[in-house]
Parts: sequence; C-alpha cells; structure tokens
Amino acid sequence: MVKDSFVLLLFCLFLFLFLFAEEINNISFFSRIPSKFFNVNTIFLSIILEAIPFILLGVFVSAIIQTFVSENVIRRVLPRNAYFALIPAALLGIIFPICECAIIPVVRRLIKKGMPSHVGVVFMLSAPILNPVVYASTYFAFKSTPYIANARMFVGFISSIIIGLIIYRQFKGETILKTVRDSHHDHHTKGNRILETLYHAGDELFDTGKYLFIGAFLASLFQTFIDRNVLLSIGTSTALAPGVMMGLGYVLSICSSADAFVASSFGSTFTEGSILAFLVFGPMLDIKNTLMLFGYFKKKFVLFLMMITPIVVYFTVYLFQLFFL
Repeated sequence: MVKDSFVLLLFCLFLFLFLFAEEINNISFFSRIPSKFFNVNTIFLSIILEAIPFILLGVFVSAIIQTFVSENVIRRVLPRNAYFALIPAALLGIIFPICECAIIPVVRRLIKKGMPSHVGVVFMLSAPILNPVVYASTYFAFKSTPYIANARMFVGFISSIIIGLIIYRQFKGETILKTVRDSHHDHHTKGNRILETLYHAGDELFDTGKYLFIGAFLASLFQTFIDRNVLLSIGTSTALAPGVMMGLGYVLSICSSADAFVASSFGSTFTEGSILAFLVFGPMLDIKNTLMLFGYFKKKFVLFLMMITPIVVYFTVYLFQLFFL
C-alpha cells in the first residue's frame, strides 16, 4: 500500500513539473534548483508516454486470454516428445502473448495439469519475449535500428530452448512445484466474462504500471546523474556491458511490453549487444517474478534457474554480437 501510494505520488509530481515547468522556473526559489532535476522529469515522462499505448494493449490481450482461453487448449498443441515439444512451447507466445507479470501463475497451472516441467519453463521464459505486442513495442522503440526487434526474438528463442534442455536433464522425473493448496478467493465477477476481463485488465494495468513508473524513474536518474565517461568505459566493452545491462534489467523489473523504451534510452551509451542482453534477460528474470517463483516453485529449482539463465543469455548474446552485430 505504501509502495502504491509512493508510485502514484511520484507520477503526479512529475506530471505537475511537466505541465508547469515554465511557471516553476520563474519562481526565484525554484530557479536555484539544478537543471539536471528537470532533465530527470523530461526523460521520465518521455519513457512513460511512449510506453503507455503498448502497456494498455498488452494488459487487455493478457486479460482476454486469462478469461477466455483454457490451459487445456495450450496443452493440446504440444507434441508428446520431450525434445520436439520445446520448439512449439517457445513459439506459444506468438499465439498467447502473456507478459512476465502474468505468465508464472499460468505455467504453474499448466504444469499441475500435466505439462512437462521443462516445457512449462520454456513457455515461461519465451512468452514474455516472443509475442507480437513485445515485438511491436521493440520495433517502435528502435525505429532507427529495427533489426534489434528481430535479434531480440531470435536470441530469446534460442536461449529459452537451451535453458529448457538443461532443466530437462537436471530435473527429469522430479516435480519442481511446491505442494501448496490452491486458494479460491478470486474477487472478480464470474458470471460476466466481459466484466471479468475488464477486472483482470485493470488489476494488471495497475500492477505493471507501478513497475514501469519505478523503472522509468530509475532509468531517468541513471541517464541524468551517472558520469558518462564511466558509462562509456563500461558500455563499449563487448565483455562487460552485457552483464551490466542484464543486472540493470533484473533490478528495474519493467514489463516486457514497455522495457524496449527504457532500453532505447541507453542506446547512445551501451553497445547493441548489451541492449539486447537487457531486452532478453529482463523478461526472463527480474525482482518481481523472482519473488513469484519462490512462492510457487521449489527453492532448489528457482536457485538453479537463477544460476543458469544469466549464463545462457550472456553467452548467447555474446556469440550473437560477435557474428551479427
């Protein structure tokens, strides 16, 4: 509740500064404030205004799927062969564009209904990246370098497949879910699917909006106050920059429907490979979905996933940038 209030207050403050910037500058007290603080406001609002249309589209598509599509439909389209099932699982996001904010409960239900664990993991990691909403937002955010959108899809696909294979070898025959009783305290209107969809969309919009605001605020601070010379020394390093941006993606925890706009703001400082690492790793693992993973899955599995995911993404991005960027 405190966090929600803080986010709302933060947004109102930046909106106020944006609307009345000239009047505030004319007041002698505020004229002493360094101009960098107003730069934070400008960068913050530019990220928010660009991302909002894609956030709205993403939450409504996700809400419609949650209300109208049964998990059994997804389960039927997967091959029974453990290895062949990985490819369609990775591509499911094209048909069912669910962001990382909603994918973990869906995958948990699918695994409980019989989906192989490694297949569920591939779907969980790839769906927030390989979906049309994310592709459109990435393409729009990188209008001057549209191949970044295609590279994101390709690296996300390859990385999720490799991680799925490793999970299959490591946890074959084991259950990765916690034995937790399902709670049925859903407050939505069950009789009316349209109302239920709107409720889901509203809930997800507010939830993802919080992380977008916080991420945009941190990104604007980062862009304004961090020494550019330090960034350039790290950002132009083929070896170090991807790791730095992966760590940033984990901390910022921005929804994959909007993270491309934050990533594009670092384009003048970091290499394209490191931007790609940010765009691939962030939707797979971040602070908010790590907490959800520990809530639904066994600790051993979550820790192993947290160990191998950055390794696989780093080396996949590293090889990709050596040959293609």
